[in-house]
Amino acid sequence: MAKSAEVKLAVFGRAGVGKSALVVRFLTKRFIWEYDPTLESTYRHQATIDDEVVSMEILDTAGQEDTIQREGHMRWGEGFVLVYDITDRGSFEEVLPLKNILDEIKKPKNVTLILVGNKADLDHSRQVSTEEGEKLATELACAFYECSACTGEGNITEIFHELCREVRRRRMVQGKTRRRSSTTHVKQAINKMLTKISS
Repeated sequence: MAKSAEVKLAVFGRAGVGKSALVVRFLTKRFIWEYDPTLESTYRHQATIDDEVVSMEILDTAGQEDTIQREGHMRWGEGFVLVYDITDRGSFEEVLPLKNILDEIKKPKNVTLILVGNKADLDHSRQVSTEEGEKLATELACAFYECSACTGEGNITEIFHELCREVRRRRMVQGKTRRRSSTTHVKQAINKMLTKISS
């Protein structure tokens, strides 16, 4: 049996936006009403995505970590789910600063992420329109989903699967560039040697 591809995903967003509920809904198809918002958990999950077995390690951050902890999580992750709560404008406004920190930590690489507006079942209390979410996703150059961890509406499984696909696409592209650049280095080294010999 072929070895499964491993992907490290981290879920970020301010405390209370429903990060844990989203991860648990994805893993168990159930909604958990109560959990400790200060807990940070890592889950392992295997799924078949596009006929290939993928092993995910999903880090559900507490949303209250200090800067050093958060930077550690950002270095660890390869793909990121940035979650806000559609009934809490403040949580939406924290997304861009979070993305800027990610860019800073991951540069020169592009950050692979997906933007998620959670609690779509609470449309009557909405503070952030779908259009605003779409506009921000365009600015961040990433996919956008609105969903509800509570009712399961919106394709929550697709969020995590799409992020895995994206991480693996990026890896392939980077792998190709790396191979190309190493052959270039070899060519340059040989040319230098030849120049030295002939001079």
